Amino acid sequence: MPANALLSEAERLKSVSEHLELLAERHPHVTQALLTISESIRSTATLLEVLVATKLDVPRPS
Repeated sequence: MPANALLSEAERLKSVSEHLELLAERHPHVTQALLTISESIRSTATLLEVLVATKLDVPRPS
C-alpha cells in the first residue's frame, strides 16, 4: 500500500532530523545551520503524513 511506504519515509525523515539535532549539540560552530535543516526535514515529514491522511484516507499517526 502506498500509504505505508510514505509513512515509512516520514519516519525515516524524522530519524534523520533527530540525528542532525544530536550532531548540532556536538558541533557548536554549525549548530544553528544543523537545527535549521533538522526543522525543515521534520516539517517535510509532517507534510508527508498530512498528505497521506488527506489524500489516501489513512489516519495520521500520533
